[in-house]
Amino acid sequence: MSIAPTSQQVPPGALPRLLPIYLEAYQTESFRRQFSLLQSLSAGLVEWHEPMQIAQAATHSADTASSAIVVPDMSGLAYRLLPEFAAIDLPILIITSEFGTVSMWDWEIRDFLSRRGVKTIAPTSLEEFHDLCRALAVKKRLTGATMLAYQDNLGAGKQPDIFKRFYWWEDECVEDLSASFGVTVERRSYKELWARALSIPSVRVDAEMARIAPIVPIAGLAMRARADALRLKLALSDELDETPDVIAAGINCLNESETSTTTPCLAWNLLFEERGLMWGCEADLTSMITQFITWETLRTPAVMTNLYPFLMGNAALKHEKIPYFPPVENPQNHILTAHCGFVGVIPQSWATQWTVRPPVLEIVDANAHVLDARLPEGDITIVKIASTMKSFTVAPAKLTNYQQYANSDCLNGAVLRVEDGYRYVEQLPSHHAVMAVGDVVRRLEVVGPILGVDIEKI
Repeated sequence: MSIAPTSQQVPPGALPRLLPIYLEAYQTESFRRQFSLLQSLSAGLVEWHEPMQIAQAATHSADTASSAIVVPDMSGLAYRLLPEFAAIDLPILIITSEFGTVSMWDWEIRDFLSRRGVKTIAPTSLEEFHDLCRALAVKKRLTGATMLAYQDNLGAGKQPDIFKRFYWWEDECVEDLSASFGVTVERRSYKELWARALSIPSVRVDAEMARIAPIVPIAGLAMRARADALRLKLALSDELDETPDVIAAGINCLNESETSTTTPCLAWNLLFEERGLMWGCEADLTSMITQFITWETLRTPAVMTNLYPFLMGNAALKHEKIPYFPPVENPQNHILTAHCGFVGVIPQSWATQWTVRPPVLEIVDANAHVLDARLPEGDITIVKIASTMKSFTVAPAKLTNYQQYANSDCLNGAVLRVEDGYRYVEQLPSHHAVMAVGDVVRRLEVVGPILGVDIEKI
C-alpha cells in the first residue's frame, strides 16, 4: 500500500513563496549566510523570492504574490524602521538563528515592534519553523479547494431528531468555511454515489480485493461485505479523479444508512493512505476542516471521535449502552471517547493496532463494517474549530488506557484525562472532537496567526 506522506514535503503547486528582506542598504555577509541556511533548512517546503530591502518590500510585497515576509538578519536599524515594518501587510517571520529559530538577541526588537502594533512570528524550534511553512501551504491550498458532502435528506433518516441539530448541516456553516478559508463545500447525493458503486464491474472489485488482501487486516467480514466496501471506495475514487482540488470528503453514513449496505470506513482509510484525502464521518464539515488543518500543518495524526465526559453520567452511558464508566481518580476530569463501536476511523499508518471488523451499531446494515484501531497512549490534544471558523478550541489531555464493554456500542473506547472536566464540558464546541497525537497546543498557537485562527485553550 502507498502510505500517506509523513515527510515534510507539501504537494506540488502548493508551495508558499517567502520574501526575505534585509534592513541595511545592501545585503550584508551575515544576511547572505543566514538566508542560505534558511534555504537549506526549508528545502521542499517553500519557494524563495529574491531578497528585497525593507523599504522596497513595504511598497511592493503585494506584487510578488508572497505568502509571508522573512527577516533572516536583524540589527538595531529595526528600531528606526518602524514605519517600514508597519507598512508590510503580510505575516512577518523572524528567523535569525542558524537553527531555524529566532535569535534570543532579537527578543527586544520583537517586543519593541509588538508594543507599537507590528506583530511578528518567531519559531523557537526547527519543528515550529517547518510547521509555519506547512501552515502557509495549507492556507494557500484552502483557497479554491473543495470538500465533498454526500447526503440526501436529513429529516428522513435513522435519527433525524439528533442529526438535524448539528451546525455542520447549516448553510451558514458552508458560508463561514468559504469566508474564512476560501474552501468550497459541494453537496452531492449519497444515493447517486451508491448507485455508481453498484455499477462498477465485478472485475474491478475483484482486482482491488486481491490488491489489498496482503496488506489490510480484515476479520469476520463475509465476501459480500468486503466487496461492497470496495465498491464504495472505487466509486469515491472515480469521483475524486473527476473533481480537482478535493481535500476532504464525508458521507452522512449513519443517519442515511439505509441508502447503502456498507459503510465508508475502509474507503476512508484506503483513500487517505493512497491519496492523502481527509474524511468526514457523518459528513461533519467542521471535523473535516479541523483534521485537514491539523494533519497537513503539524503532520501529527488527527482523528475525529465522540466525547462522553464522565460528568454527563447516564446521558452518556445510555447512548453507548454501557453500564458504568471505568473507575478512576477524579472521574470529573475524564472522558470516554468512542465512535461506531470503537475509537473512530483511524488510518492504518497512524494506528498501533488496526483491523476491519463487522459493524457494531444497530443503525447500520448488517453487511457494513467498522475499524477497530488504536492511537498510541500518552499525550493527546483535543482540538475543534469553533462555529465562527475564527478559533480552535484546544485542550491538552492524556490517553491513559482503553476500555472494553461487551455487548455494547463501545467495544473498545479510549479514556482521556483533562485538566478540568467541568471547564471543558462548559466550553467544548461539539460532541465531535479531533484527537491530535501529542501535546501540540504550543505548535497550534504558533501557526494560528498564519491560518487566521485564535487558539482558545481549555
